[in-house]
Amino acid sequence: MVSRLRALNPLRHETLTLLEAGLLGLFFIQALRFVIGMLYSRTASASLVSAYPRGSLSADLPGLVDPAIVSQEIALLGLVLALPLLTLLLGRVRLLFVPAVLLLAGGRLLLVVDGGSLTPTMGALLAVAGGLLYVGLLIRQRLTLLPYFFLLGLGIDGLFRAYGNTLDPSVTPAYAGVQTALSAVAVLLSLLTALPSPPRDPGQRGTLSLWSALGLGGMLFLQLSLLALPNAISGRADADYTTFVPAVTAATLLPLIPFVRRQARAIIAPFDATTRGWVWLVVTLLLVVIGLRVQRINLGSAEVAVGGAALVLAQFLMSMVWWWFATPQGERKRSWSGLWLVFTPLIFGLLVTADLFTYEYAFVRNFAPPFDVLNPVVPPLLRGFRDLGLLVALLAAFLALLPMIQAGQQIPWRGSRGRVSLLALLLVSAATAAAAVLSRPPLIQPVLNVPVLRVGTYNIHGGYSEFFQFDLEALASTIERSGVEVVLLQEAEAGRLTSFGVDQTLWLARRLQMDRRFFPTTEGLHGLAVLSRVPIVFDDGVLIPGVDRQTGLQRVQIRPDESAVTLYNTSLGFLLQGSSITEQERNQRDQLNLILATLETHIRLDYGGQPGRMILGGTFHNVPDSPLMQMLARTGFIDPFAGTNPDLSATLVRVDRQARVDYLWLWSQSLSSTGNGVIASAASDHRLAFAGVQIRRGQP
Repeated sequence: MVSRLRALNPLRHETLTLLEAGLLGLFFIQALRFVIGMLYSRTASASLVSAYPRGSLSADLPGLVDPAIVSQEIALLGLVLALPLLTLLLGRVRLLFVPAVLLLAGGRLLLVVDGGSLTPTMGALLAVAGGLLYVGLLIRQRLTLLPYFFLLGLGIDGLFRAYGNTLDPSVTPAYAGVQTALSAVAVLLSLLTALPSPPRDPGQRGTLSLWSALGLGGMLFLQLSLLALPNAISGRADADYTTFVPAVTAATLLPLIPFVRRQARAIIAPFDATTRGWVWLVVTLLLVVIGLRVQRINLGSAEVAVGGAALVLAQFLMSMVWWWFATPQGERKRSWSGLWLVFTPLIFGLLVTADLFTYEYAFVRNFAPPFDVLNPVVPPLLRGFRDLGLLVALLAAFLALLPMIQAGQQIPWRGSRGRVSLLALLLVSAATAAAAVLSRPPLIQPVLNVPVLRVGTYNIHGGYSEFFQFDLEALASTIERSGVEVVLLQEAEAGRLTSFGVDQTLWLARRLQMDRRFFPTTEGLHGLAVLSRVPIVFDDGVLIPGVDRQTGLQRVQIRPDESAVTLYNTSLGFLLQGSSITEQERNQRDQLNLILATLETHIRLDYGGQPGRMILGGTFHNVPDSPLMQMLARTGFIDPFAGTNPDLSATLVRVDRQARVDYLWLWSQSLSSTGNGVIASAASDHRLAFAGVQIRRGQP
């Protein structure tokens, strides 16, 4: 029956295998990103649950998990490491493609359908394990398809994310029907390409070295954390997202064109085999450094986003490297690819962990007995990742280019027939155009000439609830219910691995049809933001040092009428158990003094000595009757929530405590409040506080 289907199919075997590789590459990339976010959130939730007496928590708390199930999910990581070992013994068995595809496609399906005792995280882990097995089989039997597996997967994934405003819509239950069909197509393709076996092509037999396996882990990290994410590039380089979506798509897919590979071959062929990899490495590392450290330069009257452009070029150079990971296998040479492939997820996991602590260094605590013997070494090491995001990216790039550095005389880039180049060019052009269309922002209906604005402040906790359920729609609904025209956001993220690579402020702004401004405080992807329906005319910000996580002060000017209202958005240092409260309060006081000094400078230099209409808001991590807040109350700001019921005005609401730590301060000489409120919502561990602000004197 399968033979008849293949005979009736007008597509050649090579075309079917290419379609199969591209579709499965998409499943693998989506599952790998999903695994990172889910393991982070579920492990964090399980650690919180374990701190409470069993049965003391309400089962309907969003994100609440059973620590035993999370332990099972973590144990399943062993399958991810072990499954590629099958290719050591069965790597030449063509039929092994079918169970590999079943595992990858079936696991991907479990992300969006009810799997009973199998959670979506388990499904994603099964998909990643199946994907690594499939990669091992591609190396052993279909060598030339390996680059297409990754490039097509990353390119199509980018289109999904452009359509979803950086949030992958294919990991929601609404996508179940489409994913069922796609998984079925993938399995059918595997049957068509594996049964019966076509004549073996010796040129398709490949092998993977240890250096290449390490490099593959570095490459996957670099792609998922930075180079294949237009929002991560725009966040780190302070560039426009919509401009870089088509640019990144083109940079990712251009190496699919044989003409491009042939030209690259002509460029590096004159270099000696021992130096060409190092030249490629030096250029790539230089581009990454420029991209992460130089945002823009002035050329006459125009500003050029040189940082974003450098990262796009770095993505093109890295996309060309996919052809260097696996090499043809000699007739009598034994392949250890399955063994070395085990190191790929290990290196990837280590880099993800390092990236995590470049953001979370402030929350590292000493171990309790009996592990306290590790306290002199491990906690200081993890805290030392502060400001090392660039170093982690450079390390990943170095690892990714090891295969090219270690390569011999052979250059794997080959040209092809002109017709193939033309078809590939059409594919890349279509994908780039689609990315440009899908990433267009919606039109915003501005709010103008109103006497009263409703302004809010909302700490969105990185997109997570108290027990780490990721639900941007719940955050958007909370903002929508508040009726605010302007909202100050804290702990917002623009593309971290642990929040599924989503630019949260961009997604929220487009979902709510608001304009936005993001000010990064940590590694370009974590910081402060303002969403506004009132036209934004100016924004900037300053970093504020502290003993814990880096923070800052964001300034945004909106123009509701003939003059501006200046918004200042901030988040002070934490008061955490296990650390010196005296030192932490001193840190908060120093930060507040720096904020007030910055406001004074702005008033003197930018506003002619007149503060004008000014609002200071954010998360101050202290209660209203604290010396810190009393000090702020004496500076000329008024608190519209002063004297309200503490229970009703609490903004930090957790199962075992609540307090008011989020504030909106109005400059008393120019603004007054017409009312206030707090929106009850479990979307974050903070609640949204809002106040009606009368911006015109003498009007109701």
